[in-house]
Amino acid sequence: MDIHEIINVDPDILGGQQVFAGTRVPVESLFDHLEAGVSLDGFLEDFPSVKKEQAISLLDIANKIISSKDIAKLYEAVA
Repeated sequence: MDIHEIINVDPDILGGQQVFAGTRVPVESLFDHLEAGVSLDGFLEDFPSVKKEQAISLLDIANKIISSKDIAKLYEAVA
């Protein structure tokens, strides 16, 4: 899945906050739900406009970032 099918950043949508593409659901809300112990299915029930494939793809991207052997370089790139 292309990143643009997963995440959208638009200054006219929630002030430019990262949202799931095609929605007004902040990406951060997925991580907040998971941190609170809500299952992925529970998150998707709360936000039916988010496609399961989007959420899984986002989690896959996050996993690749945090498990990268060059995490210091990744951190420098976003800092």
